[in-house]
Amino acid sequence: MKNKIIAAIAAGGAITMALAGCGGGNGGTPAADVDLSEVTHEGTVSVITRYAGNYESFFEKMKADYEDMHPDVTIDLQQESDQGYKDKIKTLTASQSLPDIYFTWPGNYAEQFYDNGVALDLTEVIAPGTEWGDTMAPSALEAFTKEGVTYAVPFGLDAKFMVYNQKLFADAGVTVPETLEELIETCGTLRAAGITPMSFGNVDGWPALHYITQLNSYNVPAETLAADFKPETATFDHPGYAKSLEQFTEILTECTDSGTGANGVDYYTERDAFGAGKAAMFYVENLEFGATVPEGSQAEADGWDQFKLPAPSDAEGDTEALTGAPDGFLINSRSKNAALAVDFMKFVTSQENASELTAQMGIPSPVKDSLTEENSTPQLRESIDVLQSASSLSIWLDTVTVPDVADAFLSGVEGLISGARSPEDVMSSVQAASEQAKG
Repeated sequence: MKNKIIAAIAAGGAITMALAGCGGGNGGTPAADVDLSEVTHEGTVSVITRYAGNYESFFEKMKADYEDMHPDVTIDLQQESDQGYKDKIKTLTASQSLPDIYFTWPGNYAEQFYDNGVALDLTEVIAPGTEWGDTMAPSALEAFTKEGVTYAVPFGLDAKFMVYNQKLFADAGVTVPETLEELIETCGTLRAAGITPMSFGNVDGWPALHYITQLNSYNVPAETLAADFKPETATFDHPGYAKSLEQFTEILTECTDSGTGANGVDYYTERDAFGAGKAAMFYVENLEFGATVPEGSQAEADGWDQFKLPAPSDAEGDTEALTGAPDGFLINSRSKNAALAVDFMKFVTSQENASELTAQMGIPSPVKDSLTEENSTPQLRESIDVLQSASSLSIWLDTVTVPDVADAFLSGVEGLISGARSPEDVMSSVQAASEQAKG
């Protein structure tokens, strides 16, 4: 279910251009300027999510339950697929008709809305130290905080892991690799045993960037990454970037059957292939564990577990970093029912409903104490332990960077996969896009 990635949105900086006409520019309206303490339970709140399909029933239940509690309230709910959401939000932004509540990924993607004045400043109601904020994991709130302002409601905790089929590993006589070099060796051993090492599809562009995000965190020092994610200080000239691209190419070549044709292979088809026991590994978000290994699948019967993509032995960056970030929701600062919109999101993220989210959909919530033995698998709980012990979360490369840079990475990596671009070519394009973004 992908996801955060803004391949279509980043292309051409569509959201940036659309937001340019929205005015603002000094951040969202502060909560102090909008009375969020007095909630009148009447009126309509419009909501758009990107959870159509396997995950839409949760918000349908939230709508029904909230309307039952408040008969004079209507929740106008629209749910889109990932790609449908990306297309829809561009249209809504351009027409200045954003709904009261709308989905966001963290990083530059979310900050565009806040910086252009169409996302409400929620600091007074959800920042750490507030009653609502103290129910949330601090790292989730931090992902949606800029210069002391918290501007989004965290919804799902999301991080990337390599799931593996325990039976296929045992059949080939391999164990969980501890370094990137061992991962490549493991792929060779699996292949020699007649087992497809890893399923991979990149038709939408973002799956490859998840690998690059994690590899960059290993190969580039954290302080360099932080500087490069800001246009005013970015250079993207550290050799670790090209090294990450080289390492990804090796994974693609040695571990997958997709090879140079991966851009034409669907991610979800490859995810299903792992569930069917046709591949030994698949790189996936923990909120997709349930969809990847559904009840009754061959992978479930074979037994499965997960591990973090291992770091290269000569890593110069942070080997304890983990690729991931929370999903979230923004409140339109121009909403006529802002207090009601906030109240609905408080309801959605109550501990009871956060536990229901995990039990029903397998999505881990940032709400504290919402993950239990009753509502989650051991693998999901372990992934959250890893997430919480990570030194930092590396936000998806195409949402943490500005749109021009995100697009350069996206198109560059697609060219790398097809064999049309070298790592050096890709980084030259990224550097040029970064310079252009400086304005």
